[in-house]
Amino acid sequence: MKVLSIDIGTGTMDVLLTDTRLDIENSLKLVLPSPTMQVQRKIQQATLDGEDILLTGRMMGGGPSGWAAGAHLRAGHHVYAIPAAARSFNDDLEKIKEMGIQVISEDEAESLPSSVQRIRMCDFDFPAIAGVFTRFGVNLDDLGAVAVSVFDHGNAPVDVSDRKFRFNYLNARIRSSDRLFTFAFRSDEVPAIMTRLQAVVDGACDLSAPLVVMDSAPAAILGAMYDPQVRTFDRKIMVNVGNLHTLAFRIHREHIEGIFEHHTGALDQPKLETLLTKLANGTLANDDVFNDHGHGALLHTIDPWYLKDEDARLVVTGPRRSLLQGSALHPYMAVPFGDMMTSGCIGLLAATGELLPELKEPIHLALNNVTKRRVSPWEIE
Repeated sequence: MKVLSIDIGTGTMDVLLTDTRLDIENSLKLVLPSPTMQVQRKIQQATLDGEDILLTGRMMGGGPSGWAAGAHLRAGHHVYAIPAAARSFNDDLEKIKEMGIQVISEDEAESLPSSVQRIRMCDFDFPAIAGVFTRFGVNLDDLGAVAVSVFDHGNAPVDVSDRKFRFNYLNARIRSSDRLFTFAFRSDEVPAIMTRLQAVVDGACDLSAPLVVMDSAPAAILGAMYDPQVRTFDRKIMVNVGNLHTLAFRIHREHIEGIFEHHTGALDQPKLETLLTKLANGTLANDDVFNDHGHGALLHTIDPWYLKDEDARLVVTGPRRSLLQGSALHPYMAVPFGDMMTSGCIGLLAATGELLPELKEPIHLALNNVTKRRVSPWEIE
């Protein structure tokens, strides 16, 4: 049975094709530019060429693509966008218009001259990914499931802070279930407020395999838990240091006891160490993070831990994990199945087994390396 896991971040899109008949270390992997980085490069080229652009497609991750669109406008060129694509930069279309982007209908978009370069917005492009595998002789027609993770701020009301809205959502999910699987959904169960996750589902309408979607930072932390060394830590502070966001969980066995989320760009090592120490010893307050322009913090229990080998360990993953390199907190750099970059994909694989009962056994056996004869890659027809 095969599962395709796609972890979409700001810098990279990490792809793992798992065949449960093989050891996971024999899975096929791709580390590609993220969709927003791909769009950024197309916009930057249009800026160099002096061309106006039209953004089509669906809502997707912003960041680099939004910055490139702003630079394109400042260079004196037009940026047109249909509403769905424009919401990649902000759910409030009035704010999009204030940026200088001209939001137009699909009919109006079709009437624009051919000299306006069309750039399609989309987080999950299954045909493109399948095409890469096909070029190397790998067919994806027989997938048992597909799992995709993205970071979703959610559709905050106009009068509500995006940061507060995002953190209230995280809090609500943890209160509904204190395990990391709470951030994963079958395609027909995505909360209406999570518009980017829903856009992934909508963009996969022709997919024949079942689809699971998940928030990207919890997916990475869930994947990091499959590092065999991490499994020996009963109490752990687990942090994903992403390119734009840093998310940390206080976990006892598999149960979430606390959380904070901040913007990575606002952190240096001393500040991050302070937040992680407070999360461990039970003194972290929401204002410690929110008033520093982060999303927030929450502790469900305040019994103190101490980040020492005999009490608890700090476990780190994420593309900017070097922020904690050499820290006095003695971090353990997780490498599930020997590859930090596929932590999110491993988390997605685990979530797929949890949410799709028909796939639970083969995924569980593969992730836990249960003694069972596995075939070699050259034995698979």
